[in-house]
Amino acid sequence: MIKIIIERRIMPGLEEEYTRAAQEAIHASRHVEGFISGESLVEQGRADRRLVVTQWRNLSAWKSWYASDARAAAMQHVFPLLTGDETIRAFVPGDA
Repeated sequence: MIKIIIERRIMPGLEEEYTRAAQEAIHASRHVEGFISGESLVEQGRADRRLVVTQWRNLSAWKSWYASDARAAAMQHVFPLLTGDETIRAFVPGDA
């Protein structure tokens, strides 16, 4: 199992539009093989800072989604609302 953490900064005044676009992107990923779950979070007191956390069966499933035409189509609505590039990091369970 792997979790993908995506950090984004939204242009001021476009937060509601971003929320809709991000929800559509997560919805599109729900039908992808290997997708487990996803959520979008807002930083407390900073409406322009967003965090998307998705869980995938493995890194290969995430990479397949990341490179897919379906993600590219979904992200067409998200990218114009950002102030810069998104930051993507992958995390795996650590030894306790």
